[in-house]
This record gives sequence, structure tokens and C-alpha cells, in this order.
Amino acid sequence: MNRKSTPNPPDPLDPPPPPTASPIDPGDPQIVVMAPLCSVFRRYLKSQNLKYTPERADILEAIIERDGVFEVEDLMSQMRKRADGVSTATVYRTIKLLQEAGIITQALFDSKLTHYQLIYGKQQRDYMVCMKTGKHIEFSDNELTAIRDRICNEHGWEPVGHRFQIYAISPEGRNSNGAS
Repeated sequence: MNRKSTPNPPDPLDPPPPPTASPIDPGDPQIVVMAPLCSVFRRYLKSQNLKYTPERADILEAIIERDGVFEVEDLMSQMRKRADGVSTATVYRTIKLLQEAGIITQALFDSKLTHYQLIYGKQQRDYMVCMKTGKHIEFSDNELTAIRDRICNEHGWEPVGHRFQIYAISPEGRNSNGAS
């Protein structure tokens, strides 16, 4: 005798089943699948016949933890506090490799210090920089992205990012009466 078994009703105390994945439309501009940063960096290093060393991993981890604009000296100070034994030369070489891999970029705020920021997998970051105090604020404007996209499309290019900085004098800079 073949009887169809009817499933028991779900127990209200059981956790809900995991959500089912909906199909991803690769043409959807809102969907961007990003590989983990360490994988991206490993692939880049392999393409350059270089190794993903524990020191490089520590540097990448420290940058990810910062999640903002940083100076190399501050990064090294942070790493020394964590007792990461990474040389200054290794940090600078790794910063260069991370730039070449498209994971970080140089953020130019003033002529005295070089700043960097994590860009891979991040929303576009734009800045306004005070020319007197060096203070900077981050902002986002969809109109800038639309202008970038329109200009790229007009020239047959595919937009992948941009860097926009406004140089201005902040209220604090105006009130400083020429003092820096």
C-alpha cells in the first residue's frame, strides 16, 4: 500500500528555514558581487609572482579595521600597538601593492602628508578639504555619480569609480586669520 506521507506542520520553536537565493541578474547595476579582499590581494600577488605573507595579511587587516582615510605613520603606530612585527619598508611596499591591486587609493588632502583609503567594495567617497586647516569632510552626492556616468557613456567608456575633492576654506579656516 502506497500512502503519501504528509509532512508534519512546522514546529513554531524551530528556526525558520534559510532564505532561498533569488536569481541574480548580472545586468542589474545594483548587484555587485565582490570577492573577499584577501582573495583579491592573493590573486594580484600571484599574478606578480609574489607571496601572500603573514606580514602582508596583517597590513591588509589593519587597513580594513581603519575603514577610512589613513596615513602610513598612523597605520604603523596602530600595528606596533598590536605587536605586529612589520618593518617600515614592508608596510610601504605593501601599500604600493595594494594600490596596484585596486584595493586602496591615494587620497590627496594636502601637500605635506599622503593619505590613503580603502576603496575595494566601498561606496564612492568624495571629500571637501579646507586649504587653511587641512580639515576634511566626507560627502556623497548621487548627482556627481550621474555626471560621471553620463560623461563616460558619451565617450563609450565604462565607469568604475571616481575621485572628487573640493578645495575650500572652512569656517574655522576663515576665523583663523591666516594662522595655520
